[in-house]
Parts: sequence; C-alpha cells; structure tokens
Amino acid sequence: MKLQKYLLIFIVCCLFTTYAFAEKSPRKAYIAKYKKMAITEMNRTGIPASIILAQGLLESGNGKSTLATKANNHFGIKCHDWTGSSIKIDDDKKNECFRKYKDPYQSYKDHSKFLTTRNRYAFLFDLKPTDYKGWAKGLKKAGYATHPKYAHMLIDIIEEEELFLLDTGSKRKRFAHSRSSKFEKSIGDLDLRLEVANGVHFVKVIKGDTFYNLEKKMGVSRSKLLKYNELPKNYVLGIDQILYFNKKRGKAARGYNFHRVKSGETLYDIAQKYCVKLKRIRKFNGFSKKHEVAEDDRVYLRKP
Repeated sequence: MKLQKYLLIFIVCCLFTTYAFAEKSPRKAYIAKYKKMAITEMNRTGIPASIILAQGLLESGNGKSTLATKANNHFGIKCHDWTGSSIKIDDDKKNECFRKYKDPYQSYKDHSKFLTTRNRYAFLFDLKPTDYKGWAKGLKKAGYATHPKYAHMLIDIIEEEELFLLDTGSKRKRFAHSRSSKFEKSIGDLDLRLEVANGVHFVKVIKGDTFYNLEKKMGVSRSKLLKYNELPKNYVLGIDQILYFNKKRGKAARGYNFHRVKSGETLYDIAQKYCVKLKRIRKFNGFSKKHEVAEDDRVYLRKP
C-alpha cells in the first residue's frame, strides 16, 4: 500500500510539474523565437529589447492571438494611415482595422517605426537605456494602450522573465555611425538602412539616392525633407550626409550635454549628428547666425 501511495504522489507531482511547465512554455518559446529580432531592433533604433519583447508577448498572447497567427501583427497596431494589407477584428469597437504583415519581422520593424516617427513617443528616447519601467509607464502615458494596468503588465513580464538582461549588454545607438554589418550589406534596401538619432529616423546618403527616390519610398515630400534638415532650396544631396525624415528635436538625447568640435566640423554638422535644431544649438550657446566654431570648442546640445 505504501508503495502505491508514494507512486500516486509521484505521478501527481509529475503531472503538476508538466502542467506548470506547459503553462509557461508558450511565453518562453516566444522569447526564444523572437529574442534576436528584439535585440536587432534595439541596436537599430534604441528601443529596449525588454520592452519590445514584453509588448510582443502581451499584445500577441505569446504569439497565439488571431492577429499574430493570421496577420503576423505582434503589436496590435491598427491601420491609422496604413496603405498595406489589413484585417478586421473586434477590439475596442467592432470590425476594427489592423495592419497585416508578410512575416513577423515586418511587424517588429513597423513597431519600431511606429514609436520612432510619432512625436508623442519622442520623450521616451530621453530615458536611460536600461529604464524599462520608465518606458513601460511612458508607453501607457502616451496612449499606446487603453488598459489601465498596461505599464504594470509589461513590467511584470520583464521582471518574471528577466528580459532586462537583454538591455544591459547591448550596443545601443542613440545616434549611429557604426552600423552593423548586417545592415551595411543591405544598403540597397532603404528600410534596412534606416537608423535613429534622438528618436528620429534618418539615413546616410549613398550613391544613387535622390530626393525623388527617397520621397517615393518614404512618403515624405522634398520640401519637407529640406525643411526637416534645414537645407536651402535646390540643394543637391551629398554622399554620407545625414538626412532626417521628421522634425529634429529641441535638445539632444539625455546624456549628450555638449560636443567638442573636431577639425573641419561646422555647427550644422553637429546639429545633424545629434538631431537637434540648429537655432536651438545657437540659443544654448549664445551664437549668432554668423558664428563659426573652431576646433576643440565646447558646443552645448542641451540647456547648460
């Protein structure tokens, strides 16, 4: 009898352990599958991998939601100004329009683009690279989701799965001049050439780039590109120059308080490098429009 009793207890324990593992395994399987995508997007855009993965897990139901399985939409992004494929699903309202992607990585890239091109999320890029709690609360504050405990749910996932470890050993890029070889090899694809400085998308101009081609691909008119980059009319693009696709910021990202001028640099070069409006840099430093900087000058990028 004793043997049968212990055997029964052993079987029950095994079943309980198997059940508990099965309950957790979809989350861990999702992390294992999409971790590299999250890290790639973090290195490319500056959004913490922990936040990307936590949002993907939460919004896609561990990759098993209808949106994820039928539309490869892992972040619950609705159509808004979307011109691509879509799917109708009941959400806050009936038959709401959601974006549909060819594969999950397109969803991950679009999530990055969604956060980096909308002004209401710009303040997030002033946070410390490892401040996942600030990002979670900021996403809720900016209106990414309507659930009142959205931030807490993200934080719980990150801490339960220790996703914050993905953020600490990263080569994060607030502004990037050292792109990974993966993206260097794909310079023909504008989507893969996109980088982020101070929360704004940009590319480095290569041979063959024209305002017409960039306008056609990105949907940003030539006049706006000139305005965003503080360039004169009839300007001709130069190789390796930085070109932004949205307005530059009023100050540099947190941690970049000033810049030491290098040989040959102009004030405009510095403004482009840190994605800060030229007039704001002049104001921080008390410079006139005619002021020329010299090598080793200290130029403030935020209010000193």
